[in-house]
Amino acid sequence: MASASSSRPSKGRADAAATTLARKFSQLGLETDADFVVHLPLRYEDETAVHAIADARSGLAQQFEGEVVEQIITQRPRKQLQVILQDESGRITLRWLHFYPSQLKQLAEGQRVRVRGEVRRGFHGLELVHPKVTRPDQGLSDTLTPVYPASDGLRQQQILNRINQALERLPLKDTLPEVLREQFELPDFAQSLRLLHHPPRDVDAYALMQKTHPAWQRIKFDELLAQQLSLAAARAARRKQKSWPLKKKKGQLEKRLRERLGFHLTNAQERVVAEIAEDLSFSHPMHRLLQGDVGSGKTVVAAMAAAQAIESGYQVALMAPTELLAEQHYQKMQQWFEPLGIEVGWLSGSQTAKQRAPVLAGVLSGSCALVVGTQALIQEGVEFHKLGLVILDEQHRFGVGQRLSLSRKGEQGEQQARTIPHQLNMSATPIPRTLAMSFLADLDVSVIDELPAGRTPVITKLLSEHRREEVIAHIYAQIQEGRQVYWVCPLVEESEALQLQTAVDTYQHLAEQLPGVKVGLLHGKLPTQEKAHIMEAFRAGEVQVLVATTVIEVGVDVPNANLMVIEHAERFGLAQLHQLRGRVGRGSHQAVCVLLYQQPLSAIARERLKAMYESTDGFEIARRDLSLRGPGEFLGVRQSGQALLRFASLDSDEYMIEQAQECAVLLREHYPEHAHAHVQRWLKGREEFLRT
Repeated sequence: MASASSSRPSKGRADAAATTLARKFSQLGLETDADFVVHLPLRYEDETAVHAIADARSGLAQQFEGEVVEQIITQRPRKQLQVILQDESGRITLRWLHFYPSQLKQLAEGQRVRVRGEVRRGFHGLELVHPKVTRPDQGLSDTLTPVYPASDGLRQQQILNRINQALERLPLKDTLPEVLREQFELPDFAQSLRLLHHPPRDVDAYALMQKTHPAWQRIKFDELLAQQLSLAAARAARRKQKSWPLKKKKGQLEKRLRERLGFHLTNAQERVVAEIAEDLSFSHPMHRLLQGDVGSGKTVVAAMAAAQAIESGYQVALMAPTELLAEQHYQKMQQWFEPLGIEVGWLSGSQTAKQRAPVLAGVLSGSCALVVGTQALIQEGVEFHKLGLVILDEQHRFGVGQRLSLSRKGEQGEQQARTIPHQLNMSATPIPRTLAMSFLADLDVSVIDELPAGRTPVITKLLSEHRREEVIAHIYAQIQEGRQVYWVCPLVEESEALQLQTAVDTYQHLAEQLPGVKVGLLHGKLPTQEKAHIMEAFRAGEVQVLVATTVIEVGVDVPNANLMVIEHAERFGLAQLHQLRGRVGRGSHQAVCVLLYQQPLSAIARERLKAMYESTDGFEIARRDLSLRGPGEFLGVRQSGQALLRFASLDSDEYMIEQAQECAVLLREHYPEHAHAHVQRWLKGREEFLRT
């Protein structure tokens, strides 16, 4: 009896440990055998050979064996352990910033050890920081050692053990029929998977580590294929949904709107207007992305779409991410539509209940045909009479839930027969081709690839902050010629207060340095009315220099402003720099954008500034930005924490995306069961995330 009772606590401890381990796996998204088999290595370590210390190369992970000839504990700049390891060919330093008494014994002078780590260049030559230490009498590994993505408290061996169990239990049936594997020259899935988890000794180690090995190619292809299948399913599902066909009828409202504009649309704008008009006439919801470079004229295209919807008897909602941008849209729409007898409403978070009440009543009754606003449009209490078209500007700045919330304001009917508004997404951040192919395959994309007549490219200059006084002198000269200037203060993510103080300090400095010049200050903390007053004064030419934070990044249109200075340009993202530069060059005078930077520059900052100097093409800027930042920020999904692609790379695997698109069509048409199994294996519930 005693032995039975004593076994219970140990069983309880084992169960608790198993539960803890399961929870740690779950944090990595690892719950089923299917999850574990596709949890693939981040990299591989080569423990199959011992290198001579003389062959140590900085930047490589290498393994050495030798005798400890010196052990030093230093106290400055902080306490650390230094060990000198020697073999027949030379010496190398091992360094630990944190160490334990057991390590002092393990690494005592005269001890022989085997160490492994990344070789770095230190103050006193090559070194290994916190290397892995083992006994020299242990046999060398027969294969490369996989290193898996892990979290705190999870050991590599625990992950590998669980993967091995999953490989034994799970039937690794190929989701691609043999005829398609042959057509696209793909190796067997199960063999590829086993090789990646247990690479044989004769494997091409370089190809494996660079992910160019055929086994990796198969995995990357499968991931891209699952993505294309999911997006194709989303497009097909959308075609089955119902929307109101917003036919042009006589087009009288659009004709009158064109007469109000005072300018002719470019050929690119006319093409895009026609594409959108055709989409709106269908009985399934439009889901189109309108992209065009800064200043290409997307707003007027949106106005044409709004005119078609309003003339068909439906309401339009236009939502923008910032109050400044939304207000710019409101003023434009009001200027264009109200003389035509169309009521335009304005909703923002800064309005009082009394100010909102008449707008909400008009939206509910339908008398307000077009309402413009910020996220206030998706708050409780905003109810539409007949919402037919939703327009989202800078759509990637909204979270997935925010985008869906506005669309749902217009949904009518029961689940099976629900009618959904048409949706037009606008972006001034051009989407690189590979990104559009890979993540936006379920969308229709329209591109305005032509700037309005009279626009000249902006000249970009890179100047060290030490030349600030030269820049101020140039500003003074421009103002004497009747021009206006933006001075944008740096984005300081760590402290909004610090960013604001920088703007205030700059404002005061410029006011002192430019006697007789009217300098204005604009930032996000100002009351709405004051912001509107300052912007109006700048538009009217009463303010000649506008010191601002990034609130002016999008939507501000002052043709007489032909010079922009961006302070601490190295702190800004590439897309943001391009957006800011687009605020100038809207008039007939040559525009200049000065990027003031502070040394030392990081490698990424240097690449950003180089790209800005070399190109004014938004698509080229976007391509470079994609290689620097990855796809998350383009698509507005960074806040989700989801990895968009785990294995494939948009930079190096572009050709594979096209093949995956082709294969997805064949699978959906001829092998629907295989297509379903493939999506289940690779996405497992993440399809909706891809489609937003």
